Amino acid sequence: MKKVVFNMEPFTCPSCVKKIENTVAKIDGVSDVKVMFNSGRVRAEFDESKTDADALESTIVRLGYPVLSKKVS
Repeated sequence: MKKVVFNMEPFTCPSCVKKIENTVAKIDGVSDVKVMFNSGRVRAEFDESKTDADALESTIVRLGYPVLSKKVS
């Protein structure tokens, strides 16, 4: 399992959190996703044989939330 943390622009509403968490959680291979509202970060854990950090990032961007940077571990 790999982990990724996306640094985002500050979130402005709690509905943004649910929208990102619900959408990213549906991606095959994602086992956990958590939006940290106050720090403007999204943390996800995924199976690298089923998806990758770039696919998660593009999903978040398609929802309308720019990703400033990411760190995969």
